[in-house]
Amino acid sequence: MQWLSYLLVLLCPLMMIFCMKGHGNHKKHDNHFNSDISSKLTNLEKENEELKREIDLLSSTSVA
Repeated sequence: MQWLSYLLVLLCPLMMIFCMKGHGNHKKHDNHFNSDISSKLTNLEKENEELKREIDLLSSTSVA
């Protein structure tokens, strides 16, 4: 029965290794996800600026 205690003690570090390896793979996915969001945000900011210019142009022409 003492071998069961040793088995449990040895199992804990092994489980930790597998868990930490799993977390490492998520970081690669997160970096790709973050870069995708960053490029979409940049595109939206450009589009927003273009729309603001168009609104200003339409506002100035409709007043005159």
